[in-house]
Amino acid sequence: MALRRNHGKPRSARIAVAGLAMGFPALAAAQSAGPSGGFLLQLALFTIALLLGWLLWRVRRDRLQQETSLVGEIREREERLNLALWGSGDEFWDWNIRDNSLYRLGAHQLLGQGSREEVTTDDWRTQTIHPEDLPRVQKLLQEHIVGHTDVYESEHRVRNARGEWVWVRSRGKVVERDASGNPLRMAGTARDVTVIRRAERERRVALEVLRSMSEAVAVIDLDFRFISVNPAFSRITGYSEEEVIGQNSRLLDSSQHSAEFYRRVRDVLERTGHWAGEMWQKRKDGEEFLGWIEMSEVRDAMGLRSHFVAVVNDITDKKRAEQELRYLANYDTLTGLPNRALLSERLGRAIVRARRQETRVAVLFLDLDRFKDINDSLGHAAGDRLLKAAATRLQATVGASDTVARLGGDEFTVVLEDVESVHAVERMAREILTAFSMPLEVDERHDVNITPSLGISLYPDHALVPTDLLKFSDTAMYQAKAEGRNTYQIYNETMDAESRRRATVLASLRKALDRGEFRLVYQPRMALADGRITGVEALLRWHSAELGEIPPTVFIPLAEESGLILSIGDWVLSEALQTLKRWRGHGLNEISIGVNVSVLQLLRGNLPEQLRNLIRDLGVPANRIELEVTESMVMQNAEQTTHVLNELRKLGITLAIDDFGTGYSSLVYLKRLPIDTLKIDKEFIGDLTRDPDDEAITATVITMGHSLGLNVIAEGVESEQQLGYLREQGCDEIQGFWLSPPLDSHRCLAFIRSWQPGTVAAIPSPY
Repeated sequence: MALRRNHGKPRSARIAVAGLAMGFPALAAAQSAGPSGGFLLQLALFTIALLLGWLLWRVRRDRLQQETSLVGEIREREERLNLALWGSGDEFWDWNIRDNSLYRLGAHQLLGQGSREEVTTDDWRTQTIHPEDLPRVQKLLQEHIVGHTDVYESEHRVRNARGEWVWVRSRGKVVERDASGNPLRMAGTARDVTVIRRAERERRVALEVLRSMSEAVAVIDLDFRFISVNPAFSRITGYSEEEVIGQNSRLLDSSQHSAEFYRRVRDVLERTGHWAGEMWQKRKDGEEFLGWIEMSEVRDAMGLRSHFVAVVNDITDKKRAEQELRYLANYDTLTGLPNRALLSERLGRAIVRARRQETRVAVLFLDLDRFKDINDSLGHAAGDRLLKAAATRLQATVGASDTVARLGGDEFTVVLEDVESVHAVERMAREILTAFSMPLEVDERHDVNITPSLGISLYPDHALVPTDLLKFSDTAMYQAKAEGRNTYQIYNETMDAESRRRATVLASLRKALDRGEFRLVYQPRMALADGRITGVEALLRWHSAELGEIPPTVFIPLAEESGLILSIGDWVLSEALQTLKRWRGHGLNEISIGVNVSVLQLLRGNLPEQLRNLIRDLGVPANRIELEVTESMVMQNAEQTTHVLNELRKLGITLAIDDFGTGYSSLVYLKRLPIDTLKIDKEFIGDLTRDPDDEAITATVITMGHSLGLNVIAEGVESEQQLGYLREQGCDEIQGFWLSPPLDSHRCLAFIRSWQPGTVAAIPSPY
């Protein structure tokens, strides 16, 4: 400091004062000297006046110099403070506690306000600090002021000049107190930490994402040594983080790949900065697993490669599932024989070879006689074992060089290539009949005698394409049954009467949609827990202007075979969802509508997009739409249908397996399907309370469905006894004539609106 406080006056002032002190005796002497002393007195007084004036001038000059120096020093220090605040981006604040004023320096950098600002503390608190943070800020300030903390420190939100909330870190301390220790001034700084908090939040989110990821993530240095791993890495590999840090990634190399393979992978990664593919890896316990691995380089702020990140997804189970799905797509899960899809493929190739070699191909269509009676009497489990035994017997008779397939139910097909003559085919047919003359072993207690009926068609004698060959052999098989069963028939044109009738129906079916001959009826279903009407099933009906009423069991298979089911199915979906929209306009917001879809609709691939558009255009909720598929339909092309079902599920649509129990799907596969509901086929419900087997099957299906987390609906309920049994077994919902027959939309709406839990339907079916 240029001026030193509390250390005496300046030197010039001290001399002047000394001079004055010396002049007082001289004045006294002049007064005592007489007349001649008058002049001396005047001179002394003048001298004193001059000295006093000079003294005052020196004092004022020195004080001005001191003040100028002090102001300069203060300005220099303020400039340094401004530079420091500018460099750091901080704000300096000085709070005068006595007059409740707040001086702020550097606020323009922090909040976009003036560089210097003086406001009241109350305005600063109410207008600047976020209301949610204000109580905490005041608490921290108070704790410091009263001496509970050495330093005040807080992170809170403040409003900037643009009205945005930003995070600041404010630090301060009481710098002046009165004699009693009461605080007079408090000063500190504030820093914008919005970016820091955002980065920290993003870092925490990234860490949490890594921790929660199901995929293993490893950070590897440029020497391929582990730097860090996430918990999933330890879960998948068995190695803890401590065990792998610093270890080379070769620790996980599998014996299923050569050293050259791993070297190539690392070369590609070093050259391109990225590698992705399947790779076998080895766990800590020595077990090997198949992983889908993606490795990518990470570069630092200078653009230099700093390390690699590897993401490992254990796809061992997925690969097994894919293999299983491929198997399910081509093979019958019960018998292990080729299914319809693989049969069609093999038959097509056989026809191509026969055309090239000018040979014959024979198709034998086989159906077990009265299988349903045996299945019903022994139970479905015994029926499955019977089908497996029949498949084994048939395959052993035909031989490995020819194709034996199961189409579904008790229907089998044999494809014979390089057929020399019709007699050779007949000889094989007789051998099959002879083989089945011996009983089939179902279990230790049952040997069952069952006979087949066979129909035969030949390429090129009867047809040139697989579909026609299968159709004609099927026609011939029905003729064999008409001839008394346990025999065979070769196709001829006289068997076409049924085919012609089917053709007539098909011709009318092609016009039905344009003529507006289709209609929908709706059958309600009820929750057993509380008696509520929960939804309806939309059922298709056809009244032909030429042929009259045609049952769905007749025209729907024809529609599927001809491909007309696609356009008919589109109409059904649109009509059903429009009905749902109308009903919701009447206040039925909790009602769901079930619609049956065909396998062709699933396989076409655009069903999810079609439903997405309908939902958008009609404004109906997806969770009130339930699509029903049969288990046999799903099993025909398991991989593709499962994919479509997953896409439908993503839309929010619920899915149901209809007619459950009539197919032969794998329960292991069934649990992988994205379904919500099982509908027990009415075939099992009809004999409840009379048939112990049907009771056992129904109870088992209900228990199994609940164990899989599925809603279970019983179809075809017609009596109080059936209802009582289903309620005892914990069935969720029922559908059938006990509740209501199928009704048109207006009558169904009236029925639902008038329904009271506990009432019994008394509406006769008009259909």
